[in-house]
Amino acid sequence: MKSSEIRSRFLKFFEKRGHAIIPSASLVPENDPSVLFNTAGMQPLVPYLLGEKHPSGKRLVNIQKCVRTQDIDEVGDNTHDTFFEMLGNWSLGDYFKKDAIQWSYEFLTSKEEGLGLDVARLYVTVFEGNADAPRDQESFSIWKNLGVSEKRIYFMPAKSNWWSAGDNGPCGPDSEMFYDITENGLGDMTKEEYLKADETQKVVEIWNDVFMEYLKKDGKVQGKLPQQNVDTGAGLERMSMVLQQKDNVFDTDLFRPIMDKIDEFSASSDIRSKRIIADHVRTSVFMIGDGVIPSNTDRGYILRRLLRRAVRFGDVVGMKKSSLFWLADAVIDIYKEIYPELVNQRETIKVEIDKEEQKFRGTLAHGIKELGRIIENSKTQSEKTISGHEAFKLFSSYGFPIEMTEELAREKGFHLNRQEFEKEMSEHIELSRKGAEKKFKGGLASTGVQETRYHTATHLLNAALRAILGEHIFQKGSNITAERLRFDFSHSEKMTPEQIAKVEEWVNDKIKQAIPVTFSEMPKEEAKKLGAIGVFNDKYGEVVKVYQISATPDEVISRELCGGPHVSNTSELGTFKIQKEEAVSQGVRRIKAVLL
Repeated sequence: MKSSEIRSRFLKFFEKRGHAIIPSASLVPENDPSVLFNTAGMQPLVPYLLGEKHPSGKRLVNIQKCVRTQDIDEVGDNTHDTFFEMLGNWSLGDYFKKDAIQWSYEFLTSKEEGLGLDVARLYVTVFEGNADAPRDQESFSIWKNLGVSEKRIYFMPAKSNWWSAGDNGPCGPDSEMFYDITENGLGDMTKEEYLKADETQKVVEIWNDVFMEYLKKDGKVQGKLPQQNVDTGAGLERMSMVLQQKDNVFDTDLFRPIMDKIDEFSASSDIRSKRIIADHVRTSVFMIGDGVIPSNTDRGYILRRLLRRAVRFGDVVGMKKSSLFWLADAVIDIYKEIYPELVNQRETIKVEIDKEEQKFRGTLAHGIKELGRIIENSKTQSEKTISGHEAFKLFSSYGFPIEMTEELAREKGFHLNRQEFEKEMSEHIELSRKGAEKKFKGGLASTGVQETRYHTATHLLNAALRAILGEHIFQKGSNITAERLRFDFSHSEKMTPEQIAKVEEWVNDKIKQAIPVTFSEMPKEEAKKLGAIGVFNDKYGEVVKVYQISATPDEVISRELCGGPHVSNTSELGTFKIQKEEAVSQGVRRIKAVLL
C-alpha cells in the first residue's frame, strides 16, 4: 500500500466516524514559544485540549508535519528520522478510551476500511501506574475484549506509557501498538522477550492512543483537566514500512526516490551515511518551505546543523560537491500532490540549500584542519578529551555544529567535554537573546545622527510599500547602521523595476514635502483603535509610543509603534535610493537602501 493510500484511508475512516478533516499546521508553531518546531500532531491543538472550543467541532482528524531532532544520532538505523508526518485523530471532551481503542484496532486490522494488518503480529502496551495516576486496567480490559491475547498486552512504566506536552500542559497515560516485522513471526512473548524484540527493532511502534485527562504545571501533575481528551495517531513513515513489507523506512516510497538519487551521485556502500543525507535534506526542504532559513540561532541553527551534516556525510560517500540541492527535487516530487506549496517554492528551496553548502564549504577545510591540530595537540592527554572551549571556537569561527565536532572527534577516539556544550553555548545564547532585544528596539546599532535618519526612512519605506504593493505588507525585521538601512517585509513576489521606482518616488516626494514627525504615548488599546502599525504584545507594555508622520491630523502618512529616535521633519533625510531588493525566505522580501 502506497503512502498516499494510507493517508487517504486514514482520513476517510475517521471522517466516516464524525471527525472533521483539518489541514496540517506549519512546522513553525504560531503560539507556542516553548518549542522551535511542532513535534507532535497535538501541539497546534493545545488550546482546544485545554477547553477552548474548536470551530470544526469536538472530533478532528488530520496529517500533521512534525520535526524532532533529539534522536538525531539514531538517524541512519531502520526507523529514526527527523521529519515525519503524524496521522492523528482527536476527541475534545467527546469519546474516550473505549471508542478510541476500538477504532484504532479496527483501522489497523480491517481489510475493507483500514490497513488489513495481521492481528497475530500485534502487541500492545498500557500504563502500569505510579504516584500520579493509577494502573490503566480499563485499557487492558478493552484490548482483551477486542480479542487481543493478554499474553500480548504489557504493563509499562511512565517512561514508556505516559505522555505529556512538556512541563506545562495536558498529559495522561497512553496505550501503544507494536507490530512484528520479522519474516516468520515471533508469536506470544514474555515481557522480557518483548522488550528485547523492541530493542532490536523486530517489533516497531505503529500507533499510539493518548488519554489526556490530567494537567501538569511546572513539571508536576496538578489534577484533572476540565475535559477528557483523546489524541491518537501513527507515524506515516513507520506505517508505510510495515505495509510495504520493508525492514526500514528508507526503502519505502517516502524515501526510495531520494536514496536512488543519492546512489546516482555516489557508488559508496556506506548505507548509514546515505540515509543520513536523505533524511536531513528531506527535513530541510520542509523547514525552508515553512519559512526557516539557516542561521546560528534557534530554528535556523537546527536547519544549518542538518544541512551541514548532510554536506559532511555527502563527502564521506564521495558525492560530487554542489550536488546536495539536486536532492531537493526528489523530495519535492514525492510530496508534490500532498503539499503543492513545495512545488511553488522549488527554486527558493534549492537556492537556500546550495547557498548553505557553499557557505559551509568555504570554511569546512579550515575547520577540519583546525580540529586535526586540536586532536594532535591533545594526544598527550591520557583521557583523550577535546575541551568545550575548543569545540565552541570551531562553532563560532568555522560554523562547525557542536555535534559534528563530537562525531569527528569520536572517530579519532576522542570525546568532547560536554559540561564545558553547554557553558560556552549558554553564554552564546544569552548574548543572542540580548541582541534580539536590541533588534526589537527598532533595529538600530546605535542612535547617531545617520542611524536616526535611516530609522525614520524605514517608516516612510513601510508606508510606501503598503501604498504601492498593498496593505498585506508588514515589517518582518530591520537592521540599521550609519551607512544604510535593511528592511524585511511580507511579500510573495519579486518587485518589478517599475514598482521599485514608484516606491523611491513616493518616499522622496514625502521628503520634499517637509512633513513633521511627531510622537505621543498612549494606552495600547487606543493605539490599536487609531490604526497604528506594530506588534501588539508584552514587549511594549501597556503604554506605547506611537510615531506619526502627517502634515495635518486628517492626512496621516505613517503611524507606527516604535521606540525611536526619529528626525523632527522628513526634510532632514536627503534623497532616498533603493540599492537592492531580494528574497529572504518564503513570503519575505528584503530591501537595502541608502540616503544620499
